[in-house]
Amino acid sequence: MELLVALGIGVLGGSGAWLLFRPRTFQVIIGLSLLAYAVNLFIFGMGRLRSNAAPILAPGGTGSLAQHADPLPQALVLTAIVIGFATTALFLVVLLAARGLTGTDHVDGRERRR
Repeated sequence: MELLVALGIGVLGGSGAWLLFRPRTFQVIIGLSLLAYAVNLFIFGMGRLRSNAAPILAPGGTGSLAQHADPLPQALVLTAIVIGFATTALFLVVLLAARGLTGTDHVDGRERRR
């Protein structure tokens, strides 16, 4: 399971980094989103991947880390998803406004001459 998550993080991070260097602004925005997803998976994986573990302590019981899942990475990832969605929406609005003003969606504002 850990290998699958590590490969997923690597593929998302590599694809996001590759898209960041593309000349179109939409590709840059998608690259930033993929990098954000890779970071979210990394944070979620840091909370140890456990299956069939209770998310909270049982009533009246004493707690140890072996009996429950850590809720902090889950809360951090949930917050990061909401913030990432809002910033992606903001980037798309800025992209549309910049394309309307300049007439192109190239990163530096002008097309490459051939």
